[in-house]
Amino acid sequence: MAKKNIKEMSFLGHLEELRWMLVRIVSIILIISIAAFFVSDFIFTDILFGPKDPNFLTYRFFCSVTQFFGIVDSAICNVEMPFIIQNTDMGGQVSLLIWVCITVGFVVGFPFILWEVWKFISPALYDKEKKHAAAFVIVSSLLFFLGVLFGYFIITPLSVYFFGSFSTSVEIVNEFNLESYTSMIKTSVIACGILFELPIIIYFLSKLGLVSPSFLRKYRKYAFVIVLIVSAVITPPDIISQIIVSIPIMILYEFSILISYLVTRNQLKIANK
Repeated sequence: MAKKNIKEMSFLGHLEELRWMLVRIVSIILIISIAAFFVSDFIFTDILFGPKDPNFLTYRFFCSVTQFFGIVDSAICNVEMPFIIQNTDMGGQVSLLIWVCITVGFVVGFPFILWEVWKFISPALYDKEKKHAAAFVIVSSLLFFLGVLFGYFIITPLSVYFFGSFSTSVEIVNEFNLESYTSMIKTSVIACGILFELPIIIYFLSKLGLVSPSFLRKYRKYAFVIVLIVSAVITPPDIISQIIVSIPIMILYEFSILISYLVTRNQLKIANK
């Protein structure tokens, strides 16, 4: 069996390694954040406030899909955004600019962050596991960016559409706070990015024996119900939109079951040798 080759290091030595890892991560985030500052007009106009535009790509795509299935009166084909976004804080826009740039730094620098984390934990891994460093970073980054795209192009515009057009009375006018609007987008994007890391998380949990394929299969129906409920809340009131949102998440869940099965089977083979 391959050895871990753990280098003898004191507790303070590990703390020093952790400190420098965090310094490098923060540095790369700051560098990317500074670069994002110089293209902030594009980030705000085309990205941050893109989902507020009735002609946004997602609305046109959903409209085409619903029309393809013969739903001619779909609400998504007549998108209206009867709300305004207002800033009520003196330094609100300055604070927003800073945090949006930092968020961009985190998202774009995610592969580097993964690489730094991998280097930090690698001394505790077997030689065979260390060889998978590149694959780990590439697959994890790919899943994260797919999640970010899913959050931005699916979850975010549908949420903006739902909350922006929802009204309990004609006497109430939607005037959203700037921080509330941007927080929803940042939360949706980053949360989906982390959600799409589910196969990686399941891989490590399975390695530790905390999760098994049978456990995931047992609670599959509950996961399916939760996904459908969330999809029904954030999408327009037609079944096609709900299905489009639900399918990728359930595929991810099924893929995680497969990952757990392969890990468990491999561990059983090693134990029986």
